[in-house]
Amino acid sequence: MKKIFQFFSIAAVCMTAGMVATAQDHVTVKSAAPQIEGRWDMTVIENGVPKPSWLEINHSGHKRLVGHFVGMGGSARPISQVFFTDGKLSFSLPPQWEAEDNDQKFEATLKDGKLTGTMVEANGKVWPFTGVKAPALRPTKAPVWGKPIALFNGKNLDGWKPLGENSQWVVENGVLKSPKSGVNLASEQKFRDFKLHVEFRCPAGSNSGVYLRGRYEVQIEDSYGKDPAKDLLGAIYGFISPVEMAAKKAGEWQSYDITIVGRYVTVFLNGKQIIHYQEIPGITGGALDSNEGEPGPIFFQGDHGPIEFRNITITPAL
Repeated sequence: MKKIFQFFSIAAVCMTAGMVATAQDHVTVKSAAPQIEGRWDMTVIENGVPKPSWLEINHSGHKRLVGHFVGMGGSARPISQVFFTDGKLSFSLPPQWEAEDNDQKFEATLKDGKLTGTMVEANGKVWPFTGVKAPALRPTKAPVWGKPIALFNGKNLDGWKPLGENSQWVVENGVLKSPKSGVNLASEQKFRDFKLHVEFRCPAGSNSGVYLRGRYEVQIEDSYGKDPAKDLLGAIYGFISPVEMAAKKAGEWQSYDITIVGRYVTVFLNGKQIIHYQEIPGITGGALDSNEGEPGPIFFQGDHGPIEFRNITITPAL
């Protein structure tokens, strides 16, 4: 009995010591480079034209940095390792939607809280970019809502502007239509925090999206019968998957009721809550800009196939 008691006593001491060591290890884990960690709103200058991108850097343990990147198109891509030494940043990414089978490469210098560097695309083209820390956009109080505004009058495109030439957008019988792939469409008014109601009809195999502030896409896609995913109907594209797939069949009218306050979004699809007050980390590929602290328009994607909208109403926060 004495030996057994000694065994359990020693085991208990070892377990306690292990627990203390684990707790200490957890407490002492620190960022490999705290000044570079966080989210960055990037602007890439492509042929003289500013294009938005987004970068997130986090520590993995206390020796490595990892992250995510959103380019001028596509979704958030994981970065397996970010290198940062003496103010110099570098990382690379495998191709996503690019035709070429080459990595994208990034190099930058951090100075006075700003990133300045170059991006080498999969096709070998080199573009300069800058980056600033993204705002937290954490709500400090509950919003006070104003009066609902009808963004679409059901008669014409007043209050909306095509984002390109040779617009395919038309209005017929109270419905805003994009009968084929073409240019996107944005509201002339800009908003910060709001509640949005919009009804849409998506043909079989088609694809569109509702961009909040012109930056965060709530995906529209023919998704009936599919499991929820970050690139299907109801998702905040590339970031947040809905908790259930509440889609109707292709060709039926469906509805979104979306509330965004700061970065926090709640989404109802066809009357079912599918996202509850989730934080949107950053912009979606195809965003109009990366100025996340500013108001922005509602814009509809019109370059991925036919889509129809009606009954578009927004209630801004005062």
